[in-house]
Amino acid sequence: MTADDRPWAAYYEPEMRTDIDAPSYRNIGALVRSVANTYASAPAFTTCMPNGMNGTLTFQQVDEMSDAFAVYLREVAGLTKGDRVALQMPNGLAFPVAAFGVLKAGCVLVNVNPLYTADEMARQFLDCEPHALVIADMFAEKIPAATRGHPIPNIIVTRVAEFLPSLPREIIGLVQKYWDRSVKPIEVPHIRFPDALAAGRTHQAQDHIEVDAYHQDIAPDDLACLQYTGGTTGVAKGAMLTHKNLIMNMEQSLEMIPAIKRGTEVALTALPMYHIFAFTVNFLAFFWVGGRNILIPSPRPLTNLKRAFENYKITWMSGVNTLFNGLNNELWFRDSPPRHLKLASAGGMALQADVARRWEAVTGKTVLQGYGLTETSPVLSFNPMGKTRDGSIGVPVPSTLLRCVDETGQPVPQGTRGEIAAKGPQVMAGYWKKPEETAAVMRDGWFLTGDIGVMDPDGYFTIVDRKKDMVVVSGFNVYPNEVEDCLASHPGIFESAVIGVPDAATGEAVKAFIVLSDKSLTAADIRAHCKEHLTAYKVPKQIEFRSELPKSNVGKILRKDLRAEELRSLAAE
Repeated sequence: MTADDRPWAAYYEPEMRTDIDAPSYRNIGALVRSVANTYASAPAFTTCMPNGMNGTLTFQQVDEMSDAFAVYLREVAGLTKGDRVALQMPNGLAFPVAAFGVLKAGCVLVNVNPLYTADEMARQFLDCEPHALVIADMFAEKIPAATRGHPIPNIIVTRVAEFLPSLPREIIGLVQKYWDRSVKPIEVPHIRFPDALAAGRTHQAQDHIEVDAYHQDIAPDDLACLQYTGGTTGVAKGAMLTHKNLIMNMEQSLEMIPAIKRGTEVALTALPMYHIFAFTVNFLAFFWVGGRNILIPSPRPLTNLKRAFENYKITWMSGVNTLFNGLNNELWFRDSPPRHLKLASAGGMALQADVARRWEAVTGKTVLQGYGLTETSPVLSFNPMGKTRDGSIGVPVPSTLLRCVDETGQPVPQGTRGEIAAKGPQVMAGYWKKPEETAAVMRDGWFLTGDIGVMDPDGYFTIVDRKKDMVVVSGFNVYPNEVEDCLASHPGIFESAVIGVPDAATGEAVKAFIVLSDKSLTAADIRAHCKEHLTAYKVPKQIEFRSELPKSNVGKILRKDLRAEELRSLAAE
């Protein structure tokens, strides 16, 4: 690469590596062992419940327990290198033990959304064919329907309060069983997670097993995770992420944030760790730097975060736009913002400029927006500290090339809109068992992201919108993000989502779904606001008020669900 290829390198800090030649570790199992030896007795993960009940595991405890689980998988469950293990659980102490155990065993980790229906689980299980499933008991009732016709031979059941001290663990268990009845009887053969660890320890001691032997021959290019995504086509598929993909992306991300100091950080993890953003950036990267991760099993309602902010000196947090927007509107958060916070990073969806400004006004700290996808492990770009630009996704991380291309894959001139294409060591190996889908997004070593963007002359990138979300009104392109940014700037609008709907006169029309904070606002008021800031064809023709908008488990507003509702409504007419 030359300076002409990447003008953005001028914005790197002097001590930053422009290129990262090779991963620091051969595989994640080796990384975990090394880090645990360095920070042995320091707290690694703390689960904080909404009422403040908590439990903590040290680096040494996570290392020992994940060793025991690795032995269980290999010696008791009979798994071998490359076998898939599905994890379906919310944030909690069981997650790092299980995830690291899978990777130490030389197996492939498959993250599963805990909120999936049985049908959604079945589709993912049918595709990845897991040899084992680690699942939280509150979701286990879905197993029979999800595995009908293709059973999973090993079922390991854990609890939200796993590894908390005995009193809070029992209280939470009783509440789940008898009060909210979120835990039902489990109707499939299974083993409890603590019992699996005990069995692993027994075999480890009796047979003098060296756990490192399981992963010593795992090469950097071997598969570490199947991370499922709708990708650029909307069809669920598993992105094959290698050990090198994940380790390099951690190194790339950490290079961009020199303020992170090893052995001192306290990270708030409200985003679910099954999601690639929290998985790589929160879970893996902050373990690597010896940070303490405060795990929130569920961030909804946002008051669930209150005790974590009160009880721990949070120095860093990640989130999506809706999380930052929601906290901006919480009185308890505005009255007592986190005093030790160094920075916050945003990803997963566009960070609206008004939300970022309000966050800085409340906390005194900047939100650094980044950009990435499941297929890229995920981080491709990040705003350098002290050089943040409003609305920008920043500059490519080290060892990464980004460019904007036309429909034929050819680069477009700087300042021209085009599809963002990416090349770097964090780009996936392909989609699991889907060579045609892989070929559709990989072109001469470049990954086509499906996002429309613009590169400034000095190398900063801005996302215009998802290619598939673009609305075409009388031949003019309308990007929902632009309209949503305009709506977000109105003080009476809490949040919004914009889609295109069929229109006899213009082909498509802009429709806005809006949640109000000022209930007195009318559609006419909102259109008048938009007309001050947008050209006429971008102003929403249709406005629908909602009490809430559909969101993913990460908190990302789901435009696709709103589009599906509209299509069903039209079909019923």
